[in-house]
Amino acid sequence: MPEAPTPPHPPVFLIAIDTEGDDVWSRPRQATTLNARYLPRFQALCEKFGFSPTYLTNFEMANDSAFVEMARDALARGTAEIGMHMHAWDTPPVEPLGARDWWDQPYAPEYPPELIDRKAELMTRLLEDRFQTAITSHRAGRWGLCASYARSLIRLGYEVDCSVTPGVSWAGAPGLAGGDGGVDYSAFPSAPYVIDPESIARAGASPLLEVPMTIIEQKRPWHRSLARLLLGRKGPRLIWLRPEPGNLGDMLEIVDRKRAVNADYIQFTLHSSEFMPGGSPAFPTPDSIEQLYRDLEILFERIARDFHGCGLTAYARRLRAASRQMAPSLAT
Repeated sequence: MPEAPTPPHPPVFLIAIDTEGDDVWSRPRQATTLNARYLPRFQALCEKFGFSPTYLTNFEMANDSAFVEMARDALARGTAEIGMHMHAWDTPPVEPLGARDWWDQPYAPEYPPELIDRKAELMTRLLEDRFQTAITSHRAGRWGLCASYARSLIRLGYEVDCSVTPGVSWAGAPGLAGGDGGVDYSAFPSAPYVIDPESIARAGASPLLEVPMTIIEQKRPWHRSLARLLLGRKGPRLIWLRPEPGNLGDMLEIVDRKRAVNADYIQFTLHSSEFMPGGSPAFPTPDSIEQLYRDLEILFERIARDFHGCGLTAYARRLRAASRQMAPSLAT
């Protein structure tokens, strides 16, 4: 399968923040956005290391004045990017699929394509209006991308998506009651590729670059792998460049292994609500947030040695520019 060639170094560090309401895991009927007040601390940490986060913003956060003020300031200083993140179940126009969409949180591919197209257009225009900038980067809510959704993004002028989680299937994570669950990304590429608008699992010719999430198989001693198998856990353990309590070692392993193979990029992610005490199950207390920031200081210091901060769109444009002669399909 064709993949993007590696452009010249330095390699880049991408920060993609799902910028959304508070504690979506609790499935609230009405979204709140208190977490917006906690984001300036994270923005300041990124700027300390010269990193530029991309805030992939959903409907309720686009309407939060505190977030809009912070993001506009960062945009004016060139220290952040705003992208789009859509929760299909509560993004206007709202046309319920079932009696409890607020609880089921259906995936975008479970909606009629024409409705997703309308939702994506509304979100794009809303973000352009709020932030007075072109919106060209995207991640699907609940990692739920499909070909018709990708075609909508292409129509609306998007240049880069980061919804693919290589090696991970969401088929076991229910959406609409009685549905098939989420997208199976098990066999998708792990390196950037231009999305085929007819089949997002393969490279093709389009203006939309896919930049998959950084997920790798953890290297484990043979006896630990055997123990995992005996416990009924099939397949290798996958680790993400995504903070969880106690996983700093995993994240540092990812950084070191990616640098050792001269990877062109690594992509970090977290939800905006995870920077707020009680905004997620993972970080429920002020102490847990302080530990998160201690881990981020160590992680970002390590990353800054070898990786250069970059927004998603800037990276996509750099990759295309570097690839025009090596792979003409990337220059479309």
